[in-house]
Amino acid sequence: MARKCKSKAKGRGRMLPVLHPDAAGVDIGAEEIYVAVPPDRDAEPVRSFETFTRDLQQLVDWLQQCRVRTVAMESTGVFWIPLYQILETRGFQVFLVNAQHIKNVPGRKSDVSDCQWIQYLHSVGLLKASFRPPDEICVIHSLWRHRESIMQMAAEHIMHMQKALSQMNLQLHHVLSEITGVSGLAILDAILAGERDTTKLARLCNWRVRSSRETVAKSLEGDYRPEHLFTLRQSLVGYRFYQQLISEVDQELELRMHDLPRAEGAPAQMPPRTKACVYQRAGNEPAFDLKAELFRIAGVDLTDVPGISAITAHTILMEVGPDVSRFRNASAFASWLGLCPEKQVSGGKTLSTHSRKVKNRAAIAPRLGAHCLYRAKNYLGEFHRRMKWRLGVPEAVTATAHKLARIVYHLLSTKEPYSESVLIKSDRQANNRAEIRLRRQAANLGFQLMPVPETNS
Repeated sequence: MARKCKSKAKGRGRMLPVLHPDAAGVDIGAEEIYVAVPPDRDAEPVRSFETFTRDLQQLVDWLQQCRVRTVAMESTGVFWIPLYQILETRGFQVFLVNAQHIKNVPGRKSDVSDCQWIQYLHSVGLLKASFRPPDEICVIHSLWRHRESIMQMAAEHIMHMQKALSQMNLQLHHVLSEITGVSGLAILDAILAGERDTTKLARLCNWRVRSSRETVAKSLEGDYRPEHLFTLRQSLVGYRFYQQLISEVDQELELRMHDLPRAEGAPAQMPPRTKACVYQRAGNEPAFDLKAELFRIAGVDLTDVPGISAITAHTILMEVGPDVSRFRNASAFASWLGLCPEKQVSGGKTLSTHSRKVKNRAAIAPRLGAHCLYRAKNYLGEFHRRMKWRLGVPEAVTATAHKLARIVYHLLSTKEPYSESVLIKSDRQANNRAEIRLRRQAANLGFQLMPVPETNS
């Protein structure tokens, strides 16, 4: 149901030229949405609508009657998603803007003046749309985020099981790498079935368990109290329930990823792996062949890059998409991820050069990959250690993540396989330019540089 609102901007003088005359501004709320259109389009240019689907359809109909073609709105929680999807379906150009880019001017304390301010900023071209991947990618990353939430819930039940074992003084989770593996689940099921013979319980271990059977049997000696066994039973049931939910999400993810088209020019078979280590499937990967699906969609094997696993590559692709043409170059892509220094200068003095904080899963993924490269015996590992010695640990992680982001952008834009020779060649060219610069400076000062003779040790 639409409700007319009293406008508060009748005397506002507009000094800037209007670049988008058919622009509207929307202030999103959980129960009510305020919309402002240009004053010459309707007798009541500001109206409020409820958030029911029928009211959202009426809102869009009113915007069409007012000859609005582009709409700007804030990214408020998840409340903007229904209206955004309806506007996009009806053919509007939607600008999803960062709330920090709007709230810098004080004095607007009502929803009416807020939506009018958004409409004004959008009409004069002062708002920039946030990046949003295509709809088919949004479907998959919504499922992937839901999968992450379920995995976190399953992890809580694992902690409950460990707590119950500790309260009974059963040190099973200290002698096994994980209590949710084949051996751990078999022992837990036997304990809950009433088995108390530690020797028989230790025999349930898989042959891959490194701890001796005597150590496992010793860890199972404890006080089997009924209240802790009850907690252990319920936690195990809850863990298996969430594992079933994860399996169902994996099936839906596989179907959705099959619907995505193959990348243009992608080879039929994956090129040979250049990493020294053999690819090992992580325990939290989906049940289907995620690595092959990512190669089919992206047209390049991102997991061949040091520090990027299948989970990391999937996170980046499902947050950005395989098409990175929206970013003008690799520097813009790294800046969007918050991996570039944001220099703030006032009065000729540099206030800060820190990188800005970005709450984005695609920004977290290369940082996690950079953490794994400290001991890597490759170019990126040497770069990470060199940056750590020069800048420190946090800055080294950011610098390495920045280089990973540029590599990912290059692979997705050119569809070329990863090769360290390109990076080594780039470093060699930088060293040659530095040498030429030093020789020129030395010549200007009347000196001549001489290479240090190599000594045979």
